[in-house]
Parts: sequence; C-alpha cells; structure tokens
Amino acid sequence: MKDNKERLQKFLSECGVCSRRKAEELILEGKVKVNGRAATLGDKVDPKRDKVTVRNKRVIAVTQKVYIMLHKPRGFVTTMSDEFDRKNVSDLVKDVGVKVYPVGRLDKNSEGLLLMTNDGEMANKLTHPSSHVNKTYRVTVSGNVTDEQLEALSNGSIALDGKKVLPCDVFVMERKPDRTVLCFIISEGRNRQIRRMCETVKLDVLRLKRTEIAGIKLGMLPQGSWRPLNEREMQRLNGITNKETQNDNP
Repeated sequence: MKDNKERLQKFLSECGVCSRRKAEELILEGKVKVNGRAATLGDKVDPKRDKVTVRNKRVIAVTQKVYIMLHKPRGFVTTMSDEFDRKNVSDLVKDVGVKVYPVGRLDKNSEGLLLMTNDGEMANKLTHPSSHVNKTYRVTVSGNVTDEQLEALSNGSIALDGKKVLPCDVFVMERKPDRTVLCFIISEGRNRQIRRMCETVKLDVLRLKRTEIAGIKLGMLPQGSWRPLNEREMQRLNGITNKETQNDNP
C-alpha cells in the first residue's frame, strides 16, 4: 500500500503556515499538534486523514495548487483582509476558485505585478532573503536626477534600518522637464525599499510600478485583472525554488 504520509514541517510549509525551518521551531516549542497530541520532530502526517493544528488552529491541506499574476492598482493594500476596511487585493481575486495569497507585498500607493498562490512552500522560498529574486520597477520621480544620485542609489551605499542595501541596477528610462522615469532592478524585498532609497537621496516618488519578477513580466494585463501563470512562467518559478530546495531540509 502506498504511504501517503509526508514530513510534518513539509506539510506546514506547503499549506503556507511558515517555512520548513520555522515549522521545526514551532514543533520544538510545542505549538503543533497532530490528532490532539503534541508533535515531535520527525513526525509524518497523512494530509487526508490526520488533523494538524498550530496554536490550536486547524491547518487545512491544499488539494489544488494555483498560481496567478494580478495587476494591482494603486489604492489597494496587499492583504487578504483589513481591520480598517480598506480595499485589499482579495477583492480582485474572488473569482479564482480557491483562496490565494500574495507572494511578497506592494504598498498601498504602488501598483503593478503581484504573484499570488495557495502554494505556501513556493511562496516562502520566493520571498526568503536568500533567494535574491530580481524584481523590476518603473519609478517616476519629480524633477531631474543627477549622476551622483544614480550612483548612490545603485552602489549599495544606502543604509536602511542600520543595514546597507545590496547593489542594484538603476538607470534613466525617460527625462521630462518636470520629472524623470527610472528603472530599478533589485534583488531584495525590504519594506518600502525603493521609496526609502529615493527619500535618502532627496528624490520624491510620484509613481511606482512593478513590471517584472524573476523574468515574469506584467505585460499588457489590465489594472485590477488577473490571469493564471503559463507553462513558461511556471518553469521559471520552479527553477528558482528547486535551487532553494537543495539547501532546505528534506
């Protein structure tokens, strides 16, 4: 008979609870139970039969994995619910058929490409700091941008929260009398990173749009619309996450 059991930490990661390493910590802290008893490292579960809880909350197995891209408009927060009753991205993906969650974030005043999935393990790997997934942004700032400002933005000398950002690519896409359009290609995902970098060099961001993640491009997808990732795009994501798996626990 086929063994349908899998490691508990892998199950928790696939369900989007946390990473495998974090799952191990939760197990050691006694916060995970399997069929009512405290779990131990090394436990395996059958997703169809066993009842798994984390902090007494039931974890539901993912039976159909879904991967989509959304063109997030400005004015929406990147959460599935909001205590202040603001517009959130869950309002835009109600017709997906299953509940999907954002991979990373875009702040309320930013727009563009947002990946969403119910595959927690892939989401954890894509957003983990060690993944260094390239993300491309079209950033409009007021006024002119000097060579000195471009150098400061790109050379890794800017510190946020006491830690320097990684060097990145920043170049001018378009110059107009009252504004400049920049392209940023970064491999980090710190909170409001580009806006804060621009603030550091005295640039005022007028508009920020993410156009690409890991080679997956937003293209002409209309604002507020979503579509499933195609086979080529899934191959790109799998290539990234498979590299991460080699460094993860079995």
